[in-house]
Amino acid sequence: MRIAIIAGEASGDILGAGLITALKQRVPNLEAFGVSGPRMEAAGCESLASIDALSVMGLVEVLKEVPRLFRFRKQLIRQIVARKPDVVVGIDAPDFNLGLERRLRARGIKTVHYVSPSVWAWRQGRVKGIANSVDLMLTLLPFEAEFYRDSGVPVRFVGHPLADAIPEDPDPLEARAVLGLPASGRVLALLPGSRGSEIERLGLPFLDAAERLCAGIPDLHCVLPAANDKARTRIEALLKGRNLPLTVVDGQAQTAMAASDVVLIASGTATLETLLVGRPMVVAYATNAFTAWLMLDAGLLKSPHVSLPNLLIDEPVVPELLQEAASVEMLTGVTRLLLTRPAYAQAQTRQFAAVREALRQDADSRAAEAVLELVA
Repeated sequence: MRIAIIAGEASGDILGAGLITALKQRVPNLEAFGVSGPRMEAAGCESLASIDALSVMGLVEVLKEVPRLFRFRKQLIRQIVARKPDVVVGIDAPDFNLGLERRLRARGIKTVHYVSPSVWAWRQGRVKGIANSVDLMLTLLPFEAEFYRDSGVPVRFVGHPLADAIPEDPDPLEARAVLGLPASGRVLALLPGSRGSEIERLGLPFLDAAERLCAGIPDLHCVLPAANDKARTRIEALLKGRNLPLTVVDGQAQTAMAASDVVLIASGTATLETLLVGRPMVVAYATNAFTAWLMLDAGLLKSPHVSLPNLLIDEPVVPELLQEAASVEMLTGVTRLLLTRPAYAQAQTRQFAAVREALRQDADSRAAEAVLELVA
């Protein structure tokens, strides 16, 4: 069996490596090639190009790279067609991969897309183009599969690799020891996001809220994981002149979650990690006024909730503070409730356990089985 896999970033490299490993357990003579990272290559994937070729961030940067990406896609199509794979799997990177898959499918090659774009949340009309691009969609979340079934697109829910990887109910004392945090008292984890724009909009209100909370809760200590050196520099600038019991750590976001009693967090994938770790949270998000108007007021956002935990539970279990609602006063008040009223926190974490079990499906194996069924 011969498979082409195209991954566009580090998370896709992880998924691709898991898929290749699971396929090789079932098909020992598997030949894998494509756009890969170090994990996929270690799993036995022949690299036609590095994932760095697709790792472009930012609107201006993407626009500058469009001619190169078009040339790269044409070259990749020629290489894939010449090698006649049984199936092509595009992992995430939908703007690049769905166009690639559509062209390869038109040439008679079976195509799979692994990780759904957020078509269920906005620009739902994209599903027509997806239907023309893929023979099978593999989703990480169950409600995504329901959307594709309703739209007539072949789909398989495989579970979420994070649910397989994150241990259930990690020991908070062990996590605190790893990060050098106090063993006693309460801990609040602050995760305002990793991008500069997120830290700019949420970093200041998160830290202001933390100051107010620490003033009223004497045994409270805060921990803030910095995703990279640029994030740390921005965070340290916001901390100047503050008298705040706070530890900044490099990376280790999951460990910070495990060490905490409550997590104050920007909306995004990290909210799913918080759910899987089993910690109560307050979710906030703020973007520029025009984007917020399009999403919230003009109706571009079709989903009833913003945070992944609420989407998965289909109830507003987790507080969502968006735009003006993400004020220091609101952030302080809602977070204080979770820190000081155990019943509020437990109402969240009871719901999290069921979601964790639903997502823990051995995603690598299920994805491999779905691919093999398609090519059988």
